[in-house]
Amino acid sequence: MTPLATTAAAPPEAVGPLMRGLAVLRVLATGNGRRAVGELVRATGLARSTVDRVVSTLERTGYLRTEGRDAVLTPRLMDIGNAYLAASRLPDLLGPLADSLADGLDESVSIAVPDRDGVRFVHQAPRRRAMSLTFRIGDLLPAERGAPGALFAADWTEADRDRWRLRRAADPDDAGFPAVPHGHAAAGAAASFEQRTAAARESGWSLDDQLIEPGLLAVAAPVRDGRGRQVCAVSVVSHTSRHSVWSLKSAVLPRLRETVAAMERALAVPAAPTPGPATASNAAWTRASKQELGPEFVESLARGLTVLTAFGRGHTQLPLSAVAEATGLARATARRSLITLEHLDYVASEGRLFRLTPRVLELGFAHLSGLTLPEIAQPHLVTLVGQVHDSASMAVLDGDDIQYVARVPTVRIMRVNITLGTRFPAYATAMGRVLLAGLPDDERSARLARTELKPLTRYTVTSAERFAGTLERTARQGYALIDEELEEGLRSIAVPVHDRDGRVVAAVNVSMHASRRTAGEAREVLLPPLREAAARIEADLHSAGRYARIASA
Repeated sequence: MTPLATTAAAPPEAVGPLMRGLAVLRVLATGNGRRAVGELVRATGLARSTVDRVVSTLERTGYLRTEGRDAVLTPRLMDIGNAYLAASRLPDLLGPLADSLADGLDESVSIAVPDRDGVRFVHQAPRRRAMSLTFRIGDLLPAERGAPGALFAADWTEADRDRWRLRRAADPDDAGFPAVPHGHAAAGAAASFEQRTAAARESGWSLDDQLIEPGLLAVAAPVRDGRGRQVCAVSVVSHTSRHSVWSLKSAVLPRLRETVAAMERALAVPAAPTPGPATASNAAWTRASKQELGPEFVESLARGLTVLTAFGRGHTQLPLSAVAEATGLARATARRSLITLEHLDYVASEGRLFRLTPRVLELGFAHLSGLTLPEIAQPHLVTLVGQVHDSASMAVLDGDDIQYVARVPTVRIMRVNITLGTRFPAYATAMGRVLLAGLPDDERSARLARTELKPLTRYTVTSAERFAGTLERTARQGYALIDEELEEGLRSIAVPVHDRDGRVVAAVNVSMHASRRTAGEAREVLLPPLREAAARIEADLHSAGRYARIASA
């Protein structure tokens, strides 16, 4: 289990329901983001009625969903981690520089920040190889297991070192850090840690010679702010099949230092504050939810989670008054939430200013950032099928074909039998037409020029001019309906799914036998819930894809 933030006694002003709700989220965040409610009771030590109320509240906020007896984290929970990442400015300012370094060196590059006696990743630029970096944004490593940790430890106080020693004594095998292999490597890394820390303090860079796992090498350098404080560390990661640790250092350190200098210049430019998440209306929403759900809605938990998302791009630190204004909460309520969050190490204060800490990423960010687009879509397709009682699918464009990446069939004697991975010509399918219509004009024209419109049924459109007009109409109206063009008796209606930049990245459809509904009935009955499902998928995709790369399959 991930190490908890603190064991110190809570201050008198702390909000108990917020602490209990975050304890449930921490347990859910371990493993695969899914736990039976009974397991949550045992893992947290809370009463079943308390856990039920927490789950009900988190489901109302959209941070989890229930499937049978299980509670499951949803991508919307990533908005909390996104708030920290946006406020820190590190992925936005330094991520492109890290990506450029990775391209130039053809090696994986990571950005990590200190998290007490650990190291937490905030950006990854991996190379696609058989043996490559597999850490995710939000993953936590022990400081001694890697190059960045020695850099950060060079600035530790004696209290920091004591905390590290206590953690090592309590967890010598690193069982509390699921992102790293456990066992003998932990002892070896700890034994050399002080020596490596001293070397990093002297040289200004650090090496990782297979401290995380056999074969993995890294060179790291610190990025400092205008006051000389370490903000983060940048690591270039390779494999023993490509380098020794010293050849890696010789090959990459000059370019790494150039990139670090560019990063420090970028950080020196003051941020132009932009509005954070529109959360002020959440206060009214919270009150309305309490009125509707009664005791099953824990209002103080919902308020505390709202405080975490009050920090936005350009707002690295906020005073109490700004937090209260952004959330629509009374100052006293916002203050108690901040005191609680600071006690749990999710918030830190400096004078009258508060900031989020990287510890908020432990609330499911790493697991959720690994979800694929089909995994994000699947629960929404299940809901859609429950509404319309016909099969629903998602597909992506692959060359001149569509490929099915998610599907929820309905139970009927006569149904459409399609499996994941199935491919069809894009021109003859509703999802294909939505995807083609979403392409830039020049790319769409190029595809049309090389596509042979073969008649698959007597209804298939085979005229290039008519087909081009069909795509124009599809782009304007935002949906496509295919009536027996792929297979006689098969009718399908589809809508696009857009990413954060507005690009069409997938399509979702509802398919049925033509005898079930006329084309007009399909538009009238199926299009509204289909568009609602696509909107829910897009909302989750926008949360999940703000800083993480979401695979399409």
